[in-house]
Amino acid sequence: MNEPVWRVDLPDEAATRALAVELGGMVGAGDLVTLSGDLGSGKTTFARAMIRRLTGDPELEAPSPTFTLMQVYDSEAFPIVHADLYRVKDPSELAELGWDEAAEGALVLVEWAERAGSALSADRLDIALFADSRRGPDFRRAEIVGHGAAARRLIRLRGAQALLERCGWDDAERIHMQGDASTRAYELLVKPDGDKAVLMISPPRPDGPPVRGGKPYSALAHLAENIRPFVAMDEALLAQGFSAPRIFAADLEVGLAVLEYLGAEGVAGSAGPIPDRYAEAALLLAQLHARDLPRDIIYSGGTYRIPPYDLEALLIEVELLVEWYAPHIAGLQLASGARAQYENAWRSVLARPLAEPATWTLRDYHSPNLLWLQGRQGVQRVGVIDFQDCVLGPPAYDVVALLQDARVTVSDELELKLLGAYALARKKAQPEFDMASFAAAYAIMGAQRASKILGIFARLDKRDGKPAYLAHIPRVKSYLKKNLGHPALADLKAWFEQYLPQLFAPEDSA
Repeated sequence: MNEPVWRVDLPDEAATRALAVELGGMVGAGDLVTLSGDLGSGKTTFARAMIRRLTGDPELEAPSPTFTLMQVYDSEAFPIVHADLYRVKDPSELAELGWDEAAEGALVLVEWAERAGSALSADRLDIALFADSRRGPDFRRAEIVGHGAAARRLIRLRGAQALLERCGWDDAERIHMQGDASTRAYELLVKPDGDKAVLMISPPRPDGPPVRGGKPYSALAHLAENIRPFVAMDEALLAQGFSAPRIFAADLEVGLAVLEYLGAEGVAGSAGPIPDRYAEAALLLAQLHARDLPRDIIYSGGTYRIPPYDLEALLIEVELLVEWYAPHIAGLQLASGARAQYENAWRSVLARPLAEPATWTLRDYHSPNLLWLQGRQGVQRVGVIDFQDCVLGPPAYDVVALLQDARVTVSDELELKLLGAYALARKKAQPEFDMASFAAAYAIMGAQRASKILGIFARLDKRDGKPAYLAHIPRVKSYLKKNLGHPALADLKAWFEQYLPQLFAPEDSA
């Protein structure tokens, strides 16, 4: 199938450099970019601009590799290989250049790529540059085609351009922002006058391998498959009077949204939780949980039904502990009998919170996703930015997410104080609120969440090459041990004592 061609007029050299910088934002380790065009068509200008963008060095010389054939540059994230294969007569010559070793895990920019034959990936971004002296001495025309995964990213890039033009943010500088553990990406948009917004890039989630009943993990756990749940819940939270970011424009098909910038000040600081801010975040949850909230959300994109946080979803999440944490962190291979006992113990304890009235469970209500908006009043000072995986579930889950933060240590004293404040607010709004039942649900959902997170952090390290999350494992283990001390979890605690006794060791050795 022929991929669509994106044609771009480049009236001067600055426009050629700008295009290279823009395309540099969509490429990374393992990607292939092929450059073609006649002599003097601007290939070296283009390549140099992209390399400078990726290395963060605007003064980098980056000469044409016409005579060296291959030049390697280092960026913070991955190496960059710039090659000119004009003098290569046969693809076998690439081995003598050390091509395979240099290209592994690198972004590869290649001129005269046809000389490599089948040695280059079919997934690539092709950029052809043509000079047109009739329209000016520096006028160029670019024809860009994406193949494979690059085609999908090119569609998103073009969609982002159109979206930014539509909402008046096309003149903004685009700065990559630190993302999270998901597949989403974010760019800070800064206009010449200093105004800021955020471009969220949230492409449709591809289905993973089936793990149970022919369904992938994301379907079983009711994770958002595209950007629509985010837009629906954003509008729903705003309608409830909470501080979610306003959406200036969105492309629901491609998965793009331009969002209000809520700042960078969080509810936690370098020294840990800021108690007054955490208290306001707890009161926000108390207000939310005391309301009669709809399951079907009417929003600008249609109607969205919030999925249930059902037993199937909760069980597939705790399974991450035996799938990833036990073998890769604790060094244990659990037999089928032990795994069956683990599941049965969870089925028993989860029945209790699942029997209680459900509410909007935002699911990622913790410090990285909570911003502090000093200029607003009351709970509106808490900005909420991550809620696309919202489900109808136990109120205790989000309270646990806040007060047993996986990335920030919340002291026992602060946890108890804020639990009391939450309970008092709930009791005031709903006299029938039962603190004893909530305390049991809090311990159960705390153990469930900690078990899930231990598995996720182990998976991020082992599968995704993100070892930084391992630093948080001792904190999450301490939360799990604390929750297992509740009488409602006695049977589950016995399972951990038998099969994962390291959890209860005085020294954290796992």
